[in-house]
Amino acid sequence: MPHAVAALGAAALTTAGSVWYVPALADLRAGADRPESRRIAAAACVTGWAGTGALAVLLLVAEAWWTPVAAAVAGATVATALRLHAAARHRREAREMAHHWTHLGHVPPPPGPSRSRNVVAGVLGCGLVAAVTVAALHALSGPADDPRWLTAAAPAAVMGVFLTAAAGYAHATRPATAGVREPRRR
Repeated sequence: MPHAVAALGAAALTTAGSVWYVPALADLRAGADRPESRRIAAAACVTGWAGTGALAVLLLVAEAWWTPVAAAVAGATVATALRLHAAARHRREAREMAHHWTHLGHVPPPPGPSRSRNVVAGVLGCGLVAAVTVAALHALSGPADDPRWLTAAAPAAVMGVFLTAAAGYAHATRPATAGVREPRRR
């Protein structure tokens, strides 16, 4: 694949990522009005998307593949480290808040995302890794006379299996009261 095509894809991805990095920039700009864990997570988001944007530029400028790949790996590593730090900080903040609420005699609201949300995200992430692996293995080791649609169909089928598993888990762990409506008061 030519560098220009990959650069166009990375630029389009970066542009579409504005859904995530623009609110993250707002969180960073808010400063002390936001919890520290949220600001660190926003910095991770902005760093990751800046790495994608830098990848698009480096794909246009660099001759070899190793320069854009090294920049992408460095950006992903820094973004992942920041995100893990933000998650650890959020857990500390939640414990501290629960401690303060118990001293006041109140029960704090339940914490953020449920376990099922995290499991579904993990299953989808594993599915993406498996689909990319299948595509790479098929493209590298498959005979040259295989039709191109098979190279695309194999990872799509793998991802479909993982999407089905994630949807089934999400449906099975959905709260029982989700569909129950309260009666109207007169």
